[in-house]
Amino acid sequence: MPPTVRVAVVQAEIAPTLADGLWSTRKLASEAAAAGALLVVFPETWLPGYPAWLDWCRDAALWDHAPTKAVFGRMAAESVDVQGEAGMFLAETAADLGVTIVVGVVEKVSEGPGRGTLYNSLLTYGHDGTLLNHHRKLVPTYTERLVWGSGDAVGLRAVSTPVGRVGGLVCWEHWMPLARQTLHESGEDIHVAVWPMVKEMHQVACRHYAFEGRCFVVAAGALMRATGLPAELELRTDVPDPKQWLLRGGSAIIGPDGSYVVPPCFDAPAVIVADLDLGRVREESMTLDVGGHYHRPDCFSFEAIVTPRRERSSPG
Repeated sequence: MPPTVRVAVVQAEIAPTLADGLWSTRKLASEAAAAGALLVVFPETWLPGYPAWLDWCRDAALWDHAPTKAVFGRMAAESVDVQGEAGMFLAETAADLGVTIVVGVVEKVSEGPGRGTLYNSLLTYGHDGTLLNHHRKLVPTYTERLVWGSGDAVGLRAVSTPVGRVGGLVCWEHWMPLARQTLHESGEDIHVAVWPMVKEMHQVACRHYAFEGRCFVVAAGALMRATGLPAELELRTDVPDPKQWLLRGGSAIIGPDGSYVVPPCFDAPAVIVADLDLGRVREESMTLDVGGHYHRPDCFSFEAIVTPRRERSSPG
């Protein structure tokens, strides 16, 4: 593992279809790889896009509401089967470019138990195309519970890559102390924090995570205008301009002391690239290491319960 590694976070508008999103992923990952990045990060549910209609459209939570069911059905059809063609495309993209890719997806299970349930998932593909990690968000937040099932602890871990040990959490999991501690104990050099957008409180959570975990944090947020909302649903009255940003990005890169390596970028597409000195991880651990000398296992007992998945989409 080199002492300094180049990483990139992609901030771009969500594509209208999964097919468009996959090709956009390859194009943007290629740009990052051409800039020398060995790790490329995409936002939460980048494929096929975050269901912002849960928050920005009226009547989305009504029972037996035909327009909402139609929107959900379309999202399910456009979601990623990890073992299907979309998953293979992502694996081939990582292998063709020789980079590690971490990407948020809405995941569907096409066969077997649970094939009607969607998950908010975070996939890590190695530079040879191997699926190194497959994390499902533990608890969908608030209105998200209308569309996603609960995840598990299978993917709560860091994995070894050419840029160091990489782990990740999705959105409000950054306020789950035990999920954070599980990853801290797995030994992250780089933590991937994916969000729909990284607004102020999300920046606070990312900077806190970097300081607490003594690791670099790559925070990824997406872009989406009101015009990207489904036509079947009525906009809230406080969205006067259909061209206004609803998801504003906010992607950033944070050092293991909690300070910005690259400050947040809002309201514009960008491929943010930075060189990370991994030696800083060990330096900052001198004063705080919550998985080591600041852990006190003689005083506290903690165990993550990892139950094997039943469906064929398990990473193995």
